[in-house]
Amino acid sequence: MQLDITGHHIEVTPLIDNYIKDKVTRLKRHFDQVLNIHVILEVQKQKNKAEASIFVSGNHIFATGEGHDMYAAIDALADKLDRQILKHKERIRSHHRNEGNHRNIAMSQIA
Repeated sequence: MQLDITGHHIEVTPLIDNYIKDKVTRLKRHFDQVLNIHVILEVQKQKNKAEASIFVSGNHIFATGEGHDMYAAIDALADKLDRQILKHKERIRSHHRNEGNHRNIAMSQIA
């Protein structure tokens, strides 16, 4: 897995870097097929914003989080990504189960 962290109008300190890496391990716990994560931290007038693009096998997941400070924005981002990854994982799981059921039905109709 490759993790890229960039900052727009903010310096990415080692504390923020470690905080993001800690949050990413939570995402990997749910879905270990994450290929690439690109995180962009941005400070606008009074808003702190964190964006992430995740490339998983067969899909691209994007989320943003905003907060009063950068840590709150990263927490909001991690929560959104966590929900989207679980949804993606469930979609993959249910898709394969349904596909197998159709084959079994078709095979039983032939026999």
